[in-house]
Amino acid sequence: MIIYYKLTLLTLVLSFHQQGKDLYIFYAVPHSRPYMVLLQMNSAAGQRAHCAGFLLNEDFVMTAAHCQAESYKVFLGLHNYHDQNGVQHVNVPGRNAFPMKGYDPVNIKNDMMLLKLSTKAKLNDKVKPIALADRDDGSLPKACVISGWGSTENSKYMSVKFLEVNVTLTDNELCANTNMYCSEGEREPGQGDAGGPLVCEDGKAYGVISAGIPNPDGSTIQGYTKIPDHRDSIKEHKGNSLYKR
Repeated sequence: MIIYYKLTLLTLVLSFHQQGKDLYIFYAVPHSRPYMVLLQMNSAAGQRAHCAGFLLNEDFVMTAAHCQAESYKVFLGLHNYHDQNGVQHVNVPGRNAFPMKGYDPVNIKNDMMLLKLSTKAKLNDKVKPIALADRDDGSLPKACVISGWGSTENSKYMSVKFLEVNVTLTDNELCANTNMYCSEGEREPGQGDAGGPLVCEDGKAYGVISAGIPNPDGSTIQGYTKIPDHRDSIKEHKGNSLYKR
């Protein structure tokens, strides 16, 4: 069974986060990751779900392909959901979503998508794009961080405040077969973190939070779609500018 990290909820309530119970998960410094985006996905039936994403430039957000929807509400510059002073809201139709070529939801391959904003993001100290990694020399990136508003083990609801956690990438045969980065252990994404970036060593985005794959021993492998593998497809959609920062 594949565990996708999007979260379907009608409301967001405060997750009472305790570092002693949710190991290594921390409230991030407000706006320390200004590229982060919260996506509200709307279905034709009026249902809502939430994913994360990250800003690539004034026009594009990247997220997971399994976060497709009829339409989106994009939150830029958000830290605390209950305090949206200065937060930019952009409504985006589903036709502005562009999944990567070869996206396979059954085998969780190429789980990555570009979302073209209806109006340009206004860049400031709380809203800034992130550069993408442009190399994969076979070695695993070091000192990686994932972040978002996903749920913690103490709550089935999304966190109102922005969270982050350090993860260590591991070699895994399953991930090698699906061409993904992987991490294992208690440091993991929560429900609602899908589509957020895997940010490593040089501050660039190396992967997209995709899905969890259960091991026979009951543990879970966390999978991240590799961004360097898709640089040609990304450039087809929006040119070379993302790789020149």
